[in-house]
Amino acid sequence: MSRPKNDTFLRALLKEPTEYTPLWLMRQAGRYLPEYCATRKRAGNFLNLCKSPTMACEVTLQPLARYDLDAAILFSDILTVPDAMGLGLYFAEGEGPKFERPLREEWAINDLTAPDPYDHLRYVMDAVSEIRRALDNSVPLIGFSGSPYTLACYMVEGEGSSDFRNIKGMLYNRPDLLHRILSVTADSVISYLNAQIECGAQAVMIFDTWGGSLSNAAYEEFSLQYMRRIVAGLTKEKDGERIPCIVFTKNGGLWLEKIADIGCDAVGLDWTIDIGEARRRVGDKVTLQGNLDPNVLFAGPEIVAAEARKVLDSFGPGNTGHVFNLGHGISQFTPPDSVTALVETVHSHSRLLRK
Repeated sequence: MSRPKNDTFLRALLKEPTEYTPLWLMRQAGRYLPEYCATRKRAGNFLNLCKSPTMACEVTLQPLARYDLDAAILFSDILTVPDAMGLGLYFAEGEGPKFERPLREEWAINDLTAPDPYDHLRYVMDAVSEIRRALDNSVPLIGFSGSPYTLACYMVEGEGSSDFRNIKGMLYNRPDLLHRILSVTADSVISYLNAQIECGAQAVMIFDTWGGSLSNAAYEEFSLQYMRRIVAGLTKEKDGERIPCIVFTKNGGLWLEKIADIGCDAVGLDWTIDIGEARRRVGDKVTLQGNLDPNVLFAGPEIVAAEARKVLDSFGPGNTGHVFNLGHGISQFTPPDSVTALVETVHSHSRLLRK
C-alpha cells in the first residue's frame, strides 16, 4: 500500500521535509460540529456511536469534509480497552464515563487478562478498516490508545477524579497491585494498537492524559516505563511503510527529554510549554506535536490566526519536525469558524516560513 496522496503528516512525523506544517486536532470529530451532534443523536448515545463501525466512520470523516486537515483520527474512546476487560463501562448523562466494577480487590486485579482485540474489540477494528476504505488514500489514518497509567486511573477510581486518591493510595500502599494492572494493560495496548495497524492505521498515538498528575519518581516508574514497553512492542512497518508513533503526556513538559528517549517518533506537547524551548531541549531526536491552547479558539478569527502564527514562529525555521495541533482536545463549545481560521493560518504561514 502506497502512502496517501497527502502524506505531509507522515513525512513530518518521520522528520522528512514538508512544504508546510501539517495540522490535525485532538478530538477533531466531536460535539463542536453540528453534523457530529446529529449523528450522535441518531446513535442514541455515545457508546452506541463508538460501537457502530459505520457511524464511527461517518463522524471520523465529518471534520475532513469541513476543513483541510492533514490526517484523520479514528473515532473511538480510550476506555474501550478496560471495557473489553469486563469492567462494565457506561456513560451517565452529563457525568462522563463510569465503570460498574472498578478494580479495588486483590482477587479482581489478579484475575485481570488482556482482551483479544479481534474478538472483544472487533467493532474498533471494523471501524478502522471501514474508515481506511472511505478515506481512499486521501490522508493518513491515526489509531490510538490511552496509556496504561491513564487507563488504570479510570479502572481503579471507577470514573474521572479530581484527586486520584484510590489509585495513588494503591500506588503507595500496594505498588505490586498497581504494577499488575499496568502490566496487563500495557500488553493489552500493544495488541490493540498492533491490531489497528494491521487493519489500516498508518500512525498511532498514546494518550497519557493523567501521567502529569504523578510525582517525578512515580511518573518514571508507573507511566513512562510502560509507555516505553508499548513503543518497543509496536509494529514498526506495514506494507513497506514505516508506522510512526506519537506519545503525549498532558502536563509532561518536565519530562520532555525522558519521553523523547523512549523510542517514539513524536512527542505531543500541551500548551504550558513553549514549543521553541521544547525544540531546543530535545534537538532533532523527535518531531514535536502541538501546542496551541484550545481556548484560543474562543477568540475571534484574527486572534486565532495571530496565536497560531506565534506557535509556528516559536518553533522556528526549518521544514521538518513539527505537526501542528492543540495542546489538548478541542472544546465542545468551540465555534466551527475558528477552526477554519486556524487551519488556513497554519497552512499559509508555515509556507511563508519555508521561503
